[in-house]
Amino acid sequence: MPILVLLLVAGVVEIAVLVAVGQAIGVLPTVGLLIAAAVLGTWLVRWQGRRTLQEFREAARQRRPPEKELSDGVLIAAAGILIIMPGFLSDIAGLLCLFPPTRALLRNRMLRAAERRSKAMQDQMWLHTQQAYRRQGATAPGDDVIDGEVVSVTDDDEPTAAGPELLPPQRSAQAERPDGSPRR
Repeated sequence: MPILVLLLVAGVVEIAVLVAVGQAIGVLPTVGLLIAAAVLGTWLVRWQGRRTLQEFREAARQRRPPEKELSDGVLIAAAGILIIMPGFLSDIAGLLCLFPPTRALLRNRMLRAAERRSKAMQDQMWLHTQQAYRRQGATAPGDDVIDGEVVSVTDDDEPTAAGPELLPPQRSAQAERPDGSPRR
């Protein structure tokens, strides 16, 4: 719900800015500025997109994770959407997403938010798993206890008189020839 309110407020502010600029410089210059910003923004999106795609290919060739290139691609796509939308504020926001220094700041913020979200999701999954095991009356994974006795047998151990006598293994019938001599 907060995103819907944010979009509604952004739309109202965009219209207010368009009306104010239109009253200040006129309708035709305002439309001309919007078209010029869209053309310039589209060219910048294509240029930065190609550059990011080349960096992605280079990362794949070097067999390193392309996390920077992927997040840059997402930010460039968002910039393209913002630039295509009519309005000066969205154009400015889109252009800010296209500049590499601003994109680096946004990328770091996105990665931190993703890490926080991932940690919260892992904690939630662990909690639900623990609750499910408790409801079933079982112990959680990793809590299993197996009773047993460890028996160590080494060459130094002397056989006990009470134990069974160990016999050498029997030779199989296939290991001997019909005349009784062993096969080689």
